[in-house]
Formats: sequence, C-alpha cells, structure tokens
Amino acid sequence: MKMAAPTASKAASLGCNNKPAFPELDFRSGARVEELNKLIQEFTKHDQREYDDQRALEIHTAKDFIFSMLGMVQKLDQKLPVANEYLLLSGGVREGVVDLDLDELNVYARGTDYDMDFTLLVPALKLHDRNQPVTLDMRHSALCHSWLSLRLFDEGTISKWKDCCTIVDHINGATNYFFSPTKVADWFYDSISIVLSEIQKKPQRGMPKVEKVEKNGTIISIILGVGSSRMLYDIVPVVSFKGWPAVAQSWLMENHFWDGKITEEEVISGFYLVPACSYKGKKDNEWRLSFARSEVQLKKCISSSLMQAYQACKAIIIKLLSRPKAISPYHLRSMMLWACDRLPANYLAQEDYAAHFLLGLIDDLQHCLVNKMCPNYFIPQCNMLEHLSEETVMLHARKLSSVRSDPAEHLRTAIEHVKAANRLTLELQRRGSTTSIPSPQSDGGDPNQPDDRLAKKLQQLVTENPGKSISVFINPDDVTRPHFRIDDKFF
Repeated sequence: MKMAAPTASKAASLGCNNKPAFPELDFRSGARVEELNKLIQEFTKHDQREYDDQRALEIHTAKDFIFSMLGMVQKLDQKLPVANEYLLLSGGVREGVVDLDLDELNVYARGTDYDMDFTLLVPALKLHDRNQPVTLDMRHSALCHSWLSLRLFDEGTISKWKDCCTIVDHINGATNYFFSPTKVADWFYDSISIVLSEIQKKPQRGMPKVEKVEKNGTIISIILGVGSSRMLYDIVPVVSFKGWPAVAQSWLMENHFWDGKITEEEVISGFYLVPACSYKGKKDNEWRLSFARSEVQLKKCISSSLMQAYQACKAIIIKLLSRPKAISPYHLRSMMLWACDRLPANYLAQEDYAAHFLLGLIDDLQHCLVNKMCPNYFIPQCNMLEHLSEETVMLHARKLSSVRSDPAEHLRTAIEHVKAANRLTLELQRRGSTTSIPSPQSDGGDPNQPDDRLAKKLQQLVTENPGKSISVFINPDDVTRPHFRIDDKFF
C-alpha cells in the first residue's frame, strides 16, 4: 500500500522544515539552552559589581597604602630591589589567579571577610638582563618546578640574601646558596609586620584600618578596611625574569589561538618563580614556574561569552570540589586555554553560546579527572593531576556528574551565593555609612567629599578595565607617585 506524502502542516509538526520544532536542549540534562544562557547572564550581572566614585577612591587608597608599606619594607634592610615592578591581579590566590595551590590557605569568604580581593606579586629578586632563554636548575625538581642558585647573581645580592638560603656544600669545597621560598616568606612576613606596627603607632587621618594580617603558607594575606570597603590583598614574594624559560621553548613552536592577535613579544615578556613546591618536592628549596604575566596577555584574546562561562563554572566547582583538595580554579583556566587552541575562533566568539561553553568546560574537567590528566598549558609535559589517587579523582568525577545532570540548579545556587555575598557587603556599608572613614584626599572640609577629579578618573579605570591586571612601577624613595599600567595604557 502506497503511503501519501505528509502535508506541509504535518511536515512542519514532524520537524521537516528548516526551523527546529523544539527549543534547543542539552541532551544530557534536558535543560533548555536559552534558560542556561539567561542564568549565566544573571550570575555575571551579580558577580561583576560596578563601583561608584567613593568605592573607586577607597580601592585607590588601599592600593596606595600597600605600595607605601612595601616601600618601607625595602628601606628596612634594602633586600628588595630599589626600583621594583609589581604585578597586581584582580582576584585572590584562592580564586586561582596564579598557580599557587597551597595546603595552608585559610578560608576567607567574600561578603563575610572581604568585598574585593587582589593578588600582588612582589619580586624579591629580578633577573632582567638576559635575552637568551633562561636555563634553570631543574635537576632536583618535578616538572614546572626549579631550585634557584644565587650563583646567578652578584656577590652583593648573595651577601644580602644569604640568611634566606639553604646551603649545600660540594665535594670540591664550594658552597652553593639556594634561594629558599619558605625562608623568604618568613622574612617577608616579619618585615611587613614590623612596618605595619610602625605605621599603626602614628595613624594618619583617612589611613586604612588593618583588619587582618596572616601568613598562609608562603603568602601574606592582608585585609584592609577603607571607608565601607574591605579589601583582601594576597601578597606573594616571587623571583622575576625577563625572557622565557628554556623548558617551555617548544611551546612557542606550536600554533595557538592568540597567533596574530597579540605579538609573541607580549606573550613571552617574562615569567616568575612563585613560592610553591611539588607534592614530592623539598619545600625549603623548590619554586614553581608561573606564567601569570603571559596569562594577562592571553586573557585579552578570550571572548566575553567564554569568560562568562568560565567564571560561572568556577563558582560552581570551587566549593563542590574543595574536599578532598584536588582541583583548583587554575586547572579550569588551563583547560579553557587548551579549548581555545582546540576550537575554531569563530565558534568561541559566538555571543549566545555561553551555555555550550559552560557544559563543555564541565565535560572537559570530568574527562581530565577520569583520565587523571591535565597538562600545563605552557609546559604540556607537566601533568598537573598526576599526583592524585584513583579514589579522589573518581569521587570528584561523580560530583561533576551530578552538576552535568542538572546544570540549571547548580547555576541558581551559585547566583544565590553571590547575591548573599553582595547583600552582606551592602549591609556592612549601610552600617558604616554613619561612621564613614574620611577620605585621605579630603582637604579638611567635608570629610565625606572626595576629590572629584581623582574619583572620576578612578571610576573610569575601574569600569573600562573589569578584571584586568595591572603592572605597577614603584620608586620606594617616592611612594607618593605610583605609576601603573593596564595592558598598554599608563596612568
């Protein structure tokens, strides 16, 4: 029996026309992609707070206080370089802005403990006079880690830092001093404590209130209260290099998503050693290679929709996968960079694909866990999950499976958390408004009226550069004039 061809209306109902008969769905969870996109947009709206003039001025006041404090630390014993270059990153160490997965980090929460967080990389030593690839002493270390011999430096530097080194005597009678991350961190914490104690003996009008100073492993966490704002600074002592490490030289030979968008010179302008050892390394001697300077440049080439998906994914997993400790936000960032290399640029540039990107990042993370494999983006031969046990990776993979089964519900939970943090901040601001700390820029007239020109300029910087990182050039002999750069602009 011959069947009649379906009529046009029947064909449309069967999905035979060009338009989809159903809203786009996620196959695994059944969630509507349109709803997931709206939830990601809502999360972004609440997560990225806009600052008014007063808040911008408070951020500037806290920054100046930190820079002045570091200038005084340099003058204590002249250990820090006289003309130093800091890298200021938006977001604290706990947010994964640097590859510093420390066991000793205290738990701070936005809204409860602070309103904004920053990471400041402060070079204790600089090697900035080399054009060739930098060769490090990696004989004693796991991949992505190195010891640092002071033989690379002059006698004056060795003499200055000798007390922050471990000493190794060789058979031929020579003595080698290895720069110790733990001893440097101890010295840095002691020096900051001395300076803050001196500053607080002579408080000045409008000076930030130091609410907390704690040593968390090898970083120093300071929470400042300025007006109605509380700012967390994670200060990290580092070793700064110009150029590029020899161990990552082969990475430059590959094709990357940033090719043609930024120059190779921008990407390989420098790297750091940060005070973190590998899981089997010697804590007193081993540093970790950090490419934070390069990551600031690469971030400029990542689409806003992918960044929104990354931030939402990070908010979901940061608490869910916190115990036992295995995955940090830095792992997720590495996966995002690999995805940028793997996928077509015009696909990643789609503005309404944030939901696809979020689901893809969750899938990627689960894949990495199940296979216990997450290559470092700059040194791919370094597997950042190699040390994990089978029990840990499977536990976290199962947790991620629950997220993948209902991403909308987990997004709603993340939105509620960020809303609650914002409510706490606003409540503390309201309480503090009656006893507002006068602005240090005020001329002695109305203490609540900041300098309009400065406030407007700061507001412009903040709104034009959300989440961007700032390089700061400081002369400790003139801490009244910090010069800072956001990408290629100087202020």
